[in-house]
Amino acid sequence: MRASDLLKSRPEGLYCPPGDFFIDPVRPVERALITHGHSDHARSGHSSVLATQETLDIMGLRYGEDFAGTTQAATLGETVDINGVAVTFHPAGHVLGSAQICVEHKGMRIVASGDYKRQKDATCLPFEPIRCDVFITEATFGLPVFRHPPDHEEIARVLKSAAQFPERSHLIGAYALGKAQRVMRLLRDAGYDRPIYIHGALAKLSEYYQSQGIELGRLEPGTVESGAKADFAGAIVVGPPSAFADRWARRFPDPISCFASGWMRIRQRAKQGGVELPLIISDHADWDELIVTIKETGAAEIWVTHGREEALVRWCELEGIAARPLHLVGYEDEGD
Repeated sequence: MRASDLLKSRPEGLYCPPGDFFIDPVRPVERALITHGHSDHARSGHSSVLATQETLDIMGLRYGEDFAGTTQAATLGETVDINGVAVTFHPAGHVLGSAQICVEHKGMRIVASGDYKRQKDATCLPFEPIRCDVFITEATFGLPVFRHPPDHEEIARVLKSAAQFPERSHLIGAYALGKAQRVMRLLRDAGYDRPIYIHGALAKLSEYYQSQGIELGRLEPGTVESGAKADFAGAIVVGPPSAFADRWARRFPDPISCFASGWMRIRQRAKQGGVELPLIISDHADWDELIVTIKETGAAEIWVTHGREEALVRWCELEGIAARPLHLVGYEDEGD
């Protein structure tokens, strides 16, 4: 069997003809397999959805309990037969519940990574390399310039700044699903035991993370309605990046703007965003992690999607590995 007979690009997304299902479709379809809960991969309106229980729960929190006609929870490592196609979910290390999807039929095995990272993260299971014939990799940070530093070193910079400026608050922009909870957990693991103040947009997801045994410590609403600005002197506040561009951010005393993202490696991007303390913390693999992962899969062919596709395709070609870009549309960097 040819790989293109097992999975192919369609306007709705990545389609498996023999199994008659889509992986992370960008439009409502009859049967969808979802890698993780970020909104560019997990959309509502499908007739049936197969995903890990955590991803199903997260979709329910984000879209309401009726986000799909029917749902089925996939157990990591257990194979499900869909119209004769063997489907297995494996940890992706991206966010809570994230999974790679392995599709196997007539001797052909393809692994769709979804989004993934290789750095250790206490808020989700670590990435698990899967041997395969074809590996479909993301390339959000698929350029050699992107090499992420250890995340605990970036968090140490926040705590050092907070100690140096006890009269100011530190506002950390972090995406609502995954990144925000990871930042909170990193602060706790670094010994920070004061309350962490959060934007209301983070409350439900953070509560869910804690219900799954991921300890985030004491979280308080990031609001000054019941007190004065001075009450937040020295506080660390976490919220979605969009919140720091509106009136909400002006509630805090002389705030230091921080943003946790792999894009903070690009100084000009941080400067343009008015970020005073950029934090290079990403939930995506950097260049070195992409290369290592491709080698570990042993795949003879690499398909590259959403990101810096050309550079990674070129690297594969120089290594004697067949590669091509998929040019899938509709995927952004919500969880960067």
